Amino acid sequence: MTTLRMYDGDGDRLLEVSPSQPQVRLLPAGDPHSVTGRPRIRLLWGHHILDDLVAGRYRTVICGINDVDNSKGVVAELLRLVPGSQWSLSSATSYARVFRDAISLHAKEDREPYVLKFDLDRLLILALLRPRGRDHFTLEDLYRGFRTAQSMLDGRRDRQPVATVSFIGAKSNRAVDHEGREPSLEAVLRAMHSAGFEGDLYPPPSAWETSAVGAYAAFPFPESLARARDGSS
Repeated sequence: MTTLRMYDGDGDRLLEVSPSQPQVRLLPAGDPHSVTGRPRIRLLWGHHILDDLVAGRYRTVICGINDVDNSKGVVAELLRLVPGSQWSLSSATSYARVFRDAISLHAKEDREPYVLKFDLDRLLILALLRPRGRDHFTLEDLYRGFRTAQSMLDGRRDRQPVATVSFIGAKSNRAVDHEGREPSLEAVLRAMHSAGFEGDLYPPPSAWETSAVGAYAAFPFPESLARARDGSS
């Protein structure tokens, strides 16, 4: 086989990647000629979630919201960028606060987090409401929230396709692990996948500084990774 050329003319030579450049290295996984049909989460490396959402590539997006300040969150950008929405950042945050106050009175024993719906006509936002008194989501929160969100998506073709943020490196609604640290991308994917989520996930911008580590384009990752961690070949 001849070597694949990526670009016309001198493009391949001009775009040789320097080790100092931000980059991610994708690894092949599985047989490209086989179809497994297994539930998976696709990882959209190199794509920009806001651009794809505004362009109408998805009907639904999952992100976070809180009842205090969402000015630096994805929900704020979407309410600003999607035309024709009756929602504003202040009204969305106020709704989250009113909802929080209501459940504090009438559903104290319910397990959090709740999922709020914001229908922007061309885009449906399913926003996980951050638990009161915390500046973060836990992995357990993500599992519970995505289990609820998935129940809202099951059997609803009009709400497909669906994408989600990673909750890693978030400024308004970040995730932490059981040790209070930022979780691995694998841990977040495991929580979402265990909850039944099968959409697309957009890795955080910080992922472009991970070129020393190979990355896969879908989760679950290949079984070879688990065998290698267990010390097998």
